[in-house]
Amino acid sequence: MSQNIILTQAEIDHKIKRIAYQIYETFVDENEIVLAGIAHNGFILAQKIAEVLQTISPIQVQLCEVVIHKQQPHLPITTSIPSAAYENKGIVLVDDVLNSGTTLVYGVKHFLEVPLGKFKTAVLIDRNHKKYPVKADFKGISLSTSMQEHVQVVFAETGDYAYLG
Repeated sequence: MSQNIILTQAEIDHKIKRIAYQIYETFVDENEIVLAGIAHNGFILAQKIAEVLQTISPIQVQLCEVVIHKQQPHLPITTSIPSAAYENKGIVLVDDVLNSGTTLVYGVKHFLEVPLGKFKTAVLIDRNHKKYPVKADFKGISLSTSMQEHVQVVFAETGDYAYLG
């Protein structure tokens, strides 16, 4: 399978910084927010956004890893922090790629079971192929692709990149 690089390390870094500034602008009146990253790449992206937020704002950032069974999203969702830790707080649900919206919509459903202050979503790549009415409030790039194409984000020690295959 051939790979077409759609985002380089420098471009990903730039988009993460821009997303962090947008989150800061949205939550400027908050003392603390929760960045809830969907397990694996979404959580890595949330960590990277948190690093930037901590350098540009006084907002305390609490990280939360969200485990969703992507093939069976109706199964129970688990989080690395208890629900009391994000009750009445601002939350940003973070994932690397928004494909059909299934993972994000089930993640939203999970967090709406407790009262929240503000709730937003962030993705690095929005593919515009949604089967659910979910949108990304903050996105690095919007990409129109065919359903047969695969978008993958790679976070590696040797460098981050995203490709279309």
